[in-house]
Amino acid sequence: MNNKPLFLNRSALEWFSSLPVLCLLLLTLIIGTGEMFHGQLLRMGERMFGDPANNIQYFMLRADPTKPDCDPNMDIDAAVAAQTAAPAVVSDDPLDALFASEPQDPAAVRDSMEKAKALCIEKNTMYEAISKSITPKVEAFRAIETGFFGIFKFGTENRPLLLLVMFAIAAVTTTLCTHHIGLRPPRYKKDFPIYGVSMVVANALGLFSSYYYYNNVLLSSGIPIEKPLLNYIMIALFAVLTVISVVRLLRPPVDAEEGGSWGLGLLSIPLYAFMAITSSISFIGEGHFAGLAIYLGQLLEYSGIFLNLALYIWAGMLLKQTRVVHLFMDVVRPFNFSPETLTWVILLAAAIPTAYTGASGIFVIAAGAIVYKEVLQSGARRQYALAAAAMSGSLGVVLRPCLLIVLIAALNKQVTTNELYGWGVSVFLLTSTIFLLISLYLREGKSQPTDMGVALRGAARALVPVSPYIVIVVAVVQAYQYFLDTKLDEFTAPVMLPIIMLFIVIFDKLRREPKSVAVINNPEAERRVGLEGAVRFATNETIAHIGALIMLMALSVSVGGVIERSGLMESVPENFGNIWLALTIMMGLLVFIGMVMDPFGAVILVSATIAPVAYSNGIDPVHFWMIVLTAFELGYLSPPVALNQLLVRLVVGEKVMDEADAEVANKSFYYRYERWILPVVVLAIGLLTVVYGGQLLVQHGAEWRASLDALLGG
Repeated sequence: MNNKPLFLNRSALEWFSSLPVLCLLLLTLIIGTGEMFHGQLLRMGERMFGDPANNIQYFMLRADPTKPDCDPNMDIDAAVAAQTAAPAVVSDDPLDALFASEPQDPAAVRDSMEKAKALCIEKNTMYEAISKSITPKVEAFRAIETGFFGIFKFGTENRPLLLLVMFAIAAVTTTLCTHHIGLRPPRYKKDFPIYGVSMVVANALGLFSSYYYYNNVLLSSGIPIEKPLLNYIMIALFAVLTVISVVRLLRPPVDAEEGGSWGLGLLSIPLYAFMAITSSISFIGEGHFAGLAIYLGQLLEYSGIFLNLALYIWAGMLLKQTRVVHLFMDVVRPFNFSPETLTWVILLAAAIPTAYTGASGIFVIAAGAIVYKEVLQSGARRQYALAAAAMSGSLGVVLRPCLLIVLIAALNKQVTTNELYGWGVSVFLLTSTIFLLISLYLREGKSQPTDMGVALRGAARALVPVSPYIVIVVAVVQAYQYFLDTKLDEFTAPVMLPIIMLFIVIFDKLRREPKSVAVINNPEAERRVGLEGAVRFATNETIAHIGALIMLMALSVSVGGVIERSGLMESVPENFGNIWLALTIMMGLLVFIGMVMDPFGAVILVSATIAPVAYSNGIDPVHFWMIVLTAFELGYLSPPVALNQLLVRLVVGEKVMDEADAEVANKSFYYRYERWILPVVVLAIGLLTVVYGGQLLVQHGAEWRASLDALLGG
């Protein structure tokens, strides 16, 4: 978003995207906090305005009562006389004679009238008591409570609409900024025609499928469409994207670099366009013209997950606008760790936020650039720093409280979250240790010995400027605990983390980092000094990443649909006859799925197709899902797609990639491609250990534990 400012220091693109998306993100936070906050308001209302002595509770005061339409002063004698004297109703229908009423008993009528009068008096008494209890204070409080409930209720019922509007704005912005995820972005004059044609075709296919689905499937079914607005927005979105793509194709950038080749230009095709075109060809070949739109619609079915994804990305972009990471690294620097050891420490720390986000790609987008810079500043090679950034989100997906594991446990009754988290700790220790050992083996220099006393004193001094940020985090978490009775876990993290980051950004900007220091620590001016500029810049970055990542994840669902409809999963034998053969084939299949699908969609696909086959072949369910998670992470790091590598390229920029390639131009094959090779080797060794070592542990674990106990006991 490098447009020139037009009004109030904002470009037209920022007015179109930044402000609306910021409002939607804040509304999502309000909705996320709404249920817990509204519950507290109701409890507060009961404590403040409830009157147990008169059986009046706050819920009775939330709206003005309706006056009873009965008469509390009814004359019982007159009413009884009138009812018993009333003539019987004569009917011409002979069937009514079968149900003719008995002559009315005056005593029974009187008893009924007396009970009705007593109930009427009780209703009027309660009405008067409630009316008297509705004081100006009650009216003011309930206006706040019901108003907040209205916002919360609207947001909860319209999550798909909020997501679709946010997604539409972000997708248009990403397309205008040429920010889509691809093997490499278009740079040369021969790249842009290929890029432009692929975008036009992909968006036109999306428009055709969306219109066909609405007009030829939904309308033709004769069933009332529940929320047609969603279909209108989807059709309009692809229409706008198609128009933008056509204009960009006819008007390529004038500053495009000379050179390039048509063959390498194919690498500039965005992954989302490639997925849209290939899946559409498959669906159209089957006559399933609405296929792309139907699978895109699953985006709205999981609107809560994708809204949480947007909040996580926003929290990561807000983090980049603070000094938090730099100050925390100051605590570690006095120990003078080698770049490899320091990188290992950073990856261990990165595993915690990754576990909360539930997907490695989200963390790479949110903090991959930060990891790269810190590893590079420690003295590491640029290629090694890029490898670390790509892996930064890969180790923590097996740890508590990863939401992906919660989804697995919800879809598969054979496993529990406690079992998966228990095994996850072992897998995490395994992969992190493999990374450290390989890194130390490949290091080019030796670290200098450190005086521990000096290092500890330096770390203690560095803790002083960090302590306010720790206090803010603890204070916000405790405030949620005390006021809203809510803990920080996998369900509340999407809401609490952005709020924590907003408080940290406010404190950081009020603290006013000296400009001279800011330039040293932030030479590329990615961190704004002022509060408004920081939040705006973070939101701008968030929009571009939301558009790129959600479009890719949405289209990966359609690829999953192609795989599902192709019958590939059904062709897998139900029984391999050998558990080792079953493990080997499933390992390869799971790595392939990890290459082409997002984690949440992939888990749903695997749960429905591959998991039952694994269970029937005797594979332990917990062991199987550890294999799945590790294989997925290897898939996200493996060519030819290597999504996490592409996300690193997206967040660090092409200039950094060129500098990294130039640095190793004259070195051996490994160092030229270290950012690809190192993560793949680490995860491949980890996966093989999890697959085969895990199976040995399942088969002989009890025997080994008994032997160890006997040895220790002896």
